[in-house]
Amino acid sequence: MNIALLGFGTVGSHFYEMAGEHSELNVTTVLSRRPRPELKCTVTADFDEIVRDRSIDTVVEVMGGVEPAYAYVSAALRAGKHVVTANKQLMCAHYDDLLALARQNRVSLRCTAAAGGGIPWLTSLSRVEKMDTVDAVEGILNGTTNYMLSAMTNKGTDYAAILKEAQALGYAEADPTADVEGYDARRKIVLSANLAFGVSIPEEDVPCVGISHITSADIEKAKELGLTFKLIARAQKDGDRVAAFVCPTLFPVTAPEAHTDGTGNLVSLYAKRVGKQSFSGAGAGGFPTASNVIADCMEVLAGCGSYYTDKARPCAVDNSGAMARWFFRRNGEYLFFGDYTVAQAFEVYRGYLADDPNALMARVAAERRKK
Repeated sequence: MNIALLGFGTVGSHFYEMAGEHSELNVTTVLSRRPRPELKCTVTADFDEIVRDRSIDTVVEVMGGVEPAYAYVSAALRAGKHVVTANKQLMCAHYDDLLALARQNRVSLRCTAAAGGGIPWLTSLSRVEKMDTVDAVEGILNGTTNYMLSAMTNKGTDYAAILKEAQALGYAEADPTADVEGYDARRKIVLSANLAFGVSIPEEDVPCVGISHITSADIEKAKELGLTFKLIARAQKDGDRVAAFVCPTLFPVTAPEAHTDGTGNLVSLYAKRVGKQSFSGAGAGGFPTASNVIADCMEVLAGCGSYYTDKARPCAVDNSGAMARWFFRRNGEYLFFGDYTVAQAFEVYRGYLADDPNALMARVAAERRKK
């Protein structure tokens, strides 16, 4: 396999190092805006050179962002090159288009590293989906927020201080919005739901609440109740309806999620015959994420299909049937509500925010469906 690598940041540099340990994977070209004399391969700033080079059969994209990644990946697929990407934002924004291009040009499109970091989540999910009916997927899918909530719980650190610490350690970006407001987790649950249920749901349809309103006082209140905060992304299917959302969730201290600390991820699927299966591990980091990119390249070498699934039915998100218990804080008062649908709970929360801009919303595990 002759590979062109787009992006030489943390994941790209670790992928380059790991690929050197596999004789089947030959990184012939790296796309870079600046010279890289330390590399033994061709370095170019002109993507058209990669498209024109017929010896390159696979493009690995780890640049991030939507553009120019979308233009590059689309051109590579049209040129008959396989694509492996770790770019969840790109895959969510152009899911249907990219799947169609891969099928039309009879090439593979893989994105296992886009959800779960080093966990082989999407490949495991695709195997179960082929043999069973997946009813729901959910989990801790963002390492930054899990690190922050773990530290707030275990050390008593407040939100502002732990955010600065996470940024200093490189776990949080200078602009942490995508992580702390739940957008990163939302993109990962969109990809997971699409694969699990054979649908294509719009990212913007998925309501999302992050962790930025959780205070040290909220953490202590949860401890008094024997509960622990985690940011959870969840999607479930009921007939033709798909519910999906992201929000803080309170787990009993005995739950596996409550003991998933640091930047770890824990994600589960629920299927009719095999029941619950959970996968945990490093949700981010150079080597863990690059390992999934390597694995995807190996899958392409083994002759995998164009994508994990051939099904992608357009589907709007419908949260009117998914039931849960809910926990709110408004103007310093804590409130528990019984069975509200997800749609009702988010509507209530929007009303609370109008009255109290720092209001808090959290789901209480476990969930059941409306009959």
